[in-house]
Amino acid sequence: MKAVVLGSAAGGGFPQWNCRCANCALAWAGDPRATWRTQSSLALLDGDGCVLVNASPDLGEQLRKTTALWPIATRRSPIHTVVLTSAEIDHIAGLAHLRERHAFAVLALAPVQAAIADNPLFAPLMASRRTVAAGEVLEVTREMRITLVPVPGKAPLYLETGDSEPAALAGEACGLLVEGPERRLAYIPGCAELTPDLAAWVSRADIVLCDGTLFEDDEMLRMGLGEKTGRRMGHVPMTGPGGSLAWLAELPAARKIYIHINNSNPVLIEGSRERRHVESAGVEIGYDGLEIPL
Repeated sequence: MKAVVLGSAAGGGFPQWNCRCANCALAWAGDPRATWRTQSSLALLDGDGCVLVNASPDLGEQLRKTTALWPIATRRSPIHTVVLTSAEIDHIAGLAHLRERHAFAVLALAPVQAAIADNPLFAPLMASRRTVAAGEVLEVTREMRITLVPVPGKAPLYLETGDSEPAALAGEACGLLVEGPERRLAYIPGCAELTPDLAAWVSRADIVLCDGTLFEDDEMLRMGLGEKTGRRMGHVPMTGPGGSLAWLAELPAARKIYIHINNSNPVLIEGSRERRHVESAGVEIGYDGLEIPL
């Protein structure tokens, strides 16, 4: 059994289609230090097929690049289950790629299922929807168990209201604990705050894939790329007070890997000062196609 990082970038991918910030300019120019990345998604593979974690807008490209996800018969894909950690556009838009008469299950916490059910775009899918309780252990295959754990986060931008809380624990965002035959993997593509409860369940994992959206909380503000801090967008930064890098360094996991990395983040550039800083703390920078035995 193994996990495959299908996409390691945040929303928009890298380089972002409409951006020529310093990082994206290097990527568009073909600089070998700036590896292209698609939007965040994960595949969990074993002998029973594939559990897809989040369906990014780049899912079609990701499927074609990953031979283990190619069709096994006419109108038959290895993908039998999709687990959603949020209803953000970059986590659900790829569900549209899974139409064309293929049955599969969609597992998510209640707020995410509600967002899917309310959107007529997904009506053509042959998907059975199961609302999962927080902390419920799901035996999704003979060798794989998954638990959905709420993490501090916010409602998707298209569902935000004036009183939306950027670090709520109502189930708008969750992480996964994936238990394989030999190892446990924690997958947290979005998190606004690192709480003691989060540390407690992540400490059970041998491998941690963690939200690496921004290097600094005000990064996008300083670069003129946005009007919100990372935390206001529902993403804890790598550095600064309460940052994820120091938190990850203290975890007992054998491997710690950043995923969901925004195009503005300087760690995307191999050899950068920021990249070296992260790697010196024992944390890896994830990339598309990374395979992790479980």
